[in-house]
Amino acid sequence: MSNGSAPTAVLTALDRAQDAFEMVGRGRTAFEDGISADEDWKTQLTKACRLLEVVDTLQSQDGYYTAVIEVCFGAIERSIEAYALAMTNDTLQDFQDHQFSYERAHQIGLFEQETAEAMRDLYSENRTESYYGGVRPTEEQAEAMTDLASAVHQFAVSQTREGGVCLCD
Repeated sequence: MSNGSAPTAVLTALDRAQDAFEMVGRGRTAFEDGISADEDWKTQLTKACRLLEVVDTLQSQDGYYTAVIEVCFGAIERSIEAYALAMTNDTLQDFQDHQFSYERAHQIGLFEQETAEAMRDLYSENRTESYYGGVRPTEEQAEAMTDLASAVHQFAVSQTREGGVCLCD
C-alpha cells in the first residue's frame, strides 16, 4: 500500500520520459527510420505506413487483437490526416480530437458523408468499447480492422496529388 508518495522507480522513469520528449541531454537524437520530416502531411502518411507495418507484425504473432485494433485506428487517422494536410490548409493542430479526422474526411471530399459517418461511428462505438470496455476483442475484429486500415490508407494515398511518399509501395 502506498503511503501517498510515488515510488522512486516511477519518478525516475517519469523524469526520463519527460526528458526524452523534450530531447534534453541526449546528444545526437536517433529518430525512427522511414518517418518523413519534410512536411506535416508526409510525416503523417509515413507514420501511417509504419503503423500498418506494426499491424502486420502483430498479426503474424497471433492473438494481439486489442493492439491490432488500436494501431489500425491510429493508421486510419494518420492516413486521413495526411490527405487533409496535403490537400487543404489544415494544420496538425486541427486534428487534436480523434473523431475530427472522420468528420473532416467528408468535408474535404475524401469520403462520402455516409462513409465518413460510418467510420466515425465505428470509432466512437467500438474503439472505445474495445479499449475501455469489458469486451474482449476477437480475431475477426482485428482482421476486419486490418483490412479497413489498409483500404483507407491505400485510398488516401491514391487520392493525394504527390506520389512517392508512401512506404508501403
